[in-house]
Amino acid sequence: MIRIYTVSGYEEVGKNMTAVGYSNGGTEEVVIIDMGIRLDRVLIHEDVNIQEFPTKELQRLGAIPDDSILRNRKVVAIAFTHGHLDHIGAVGKLAPHYPDVPIYGTPYTVRLAKGEVKSEKYFEVKNPMYETNYGEIVQVSENLAIEFVPMTHSIPHAAMVVVHTPEGAVVHTGDFKFDNNNPLGERPDYGRLRELGKEGVKVLIAESTRVAEETKTPSEAVAKMLLEDFFLYEGMEEDGLIATTFASHIARLQELIRIANKMGRQALFVGRSLAKYTGIAKQLGLIKMKGARVVRSPNAIKRALKEASSARDNYLLIVTGHQGEPGAVLTRMANGDLYDIGKRDTVVFSAGTIPNPLNRAQRYVLETKLRMKGVRMVKDLHVSGHASREDHRYLIRLLNPENIVPAHGEFRMLTHYAELAEEEGYLIGRDVFVSRNGYTVEIEGKADKS
Repeated sequence: MIRIYTVSGYEEVGKNMTAVGYSNGGTEEVVIIDMGIRLDRVLIHEDVNIQEFPTKELQRLGAIPDDSILRNRKVVAIAFTHGHLDHIGAVGKLAPHYPDVPIYGTPYTVRLAKGEVKSEKYFEVKNPMYETNYGEIVQVSENLAIEFVPMTHSIPHAAMVVVHTPEGAVVHTGDFKFDNNNPLGERPDYGRLRELGKEGVKVLIAESTRVAEETKTPSEAVAKMLLEDFFLYEGMEEDGLIATTFASHIARLQELIRIANKMGRQALFVGRSLAKYTGIAKQLGLIKMKGARVVRSPNAIKRALKEASSARDNYLLIVTGHQGEPGAVLTRMANGDLYDIGKRDTVVFSAGTIPNPLNRAQRYVLETKLRMKGVRMVKDLHVSGHASREDHRYLIRLLNPENIVPAHGEFRMLTHYAELAEEEGYLIGRDVFVSRNGYTVEIEGKADKS
């Protein structure tokens, strides 16, 4: 029997957590995949230290998963698909529920998770954490092994997590898209996905955030071209230039550094999260910071922005706050703090708005404040990191899974995925299962049918 515990992330975009259980008459063994947080529930952003929030407060707000369904089960491993906070942000709060259970992930992901654990204020996290190479199959119990398959997303070292069971593979996509021209050189491992399809995929657990978009998600190379087309044209004479994007989007940040160098400006990164993500990326050789400067402490930020405001044409400012989050650098600038933003400045949004009402509202307020100050805004120089409908269709055909469980989305997103699965010959309730937070999907194995 294979059980898919749809712990969290099945009614919202965020706080993702799933578990895969296998039993054959004996004690069930469980692998947990991801321990995420829902940022908008606590009105925080990438610069805030989540681990300083009390667990009870985060639970009351619905910001972290309720993992009570797993507490008395034999958890043998925890695996992370990638390093975004909606997938690893709750590690300091939830990993202590499973003392000494090892945590696995790709190098960039594990180092980010270690940072979350290090800053945890309320719990001592004793779980060993292992950096796992792509393609390495790690035996985590007598019956279960895990594998990380290379994938592309808007953060380095993203992976699909495969839980190998005696009944076949369970493939969790994490967040992904099929990007064949990623500027960092990362590519999906199509060969391994085809092999898994031939070996037998028992269950596909697939993110569904953009499955309703009837297209294929463009490559990050398209975003690179959009940025170049705006910044690098003959006669470009803008005064103050400010760009904002996801602090974890290393490929995008690398492109902004390259553009700044080509324009003869210094790329000035402003914000704690930008320092964190670029610092770890630099350790792993994932980003080249030549010509760039990073400031993170409050005093250093004030000094740097004061300096930049008096010599605007010397800098390309790269700041946090693309969602209009309270307390983020761009929001504070729009409020008249840190930097005298106004008619001399252009703000480039190289990020989409996260699809929930609070983010849309915060972004609207930010744009209104910037507009009132006369700031020029350039929006949507961006491509998504999430698979659209045709990426998903291709994945289904590559893996040919026996069963599908849509994940990572509001209920309407999960049902859109189910509709796509039906187009590919599956049937809701027979081999496609739309679940909710805190429920269990049971998949019969060979022994159960005999």
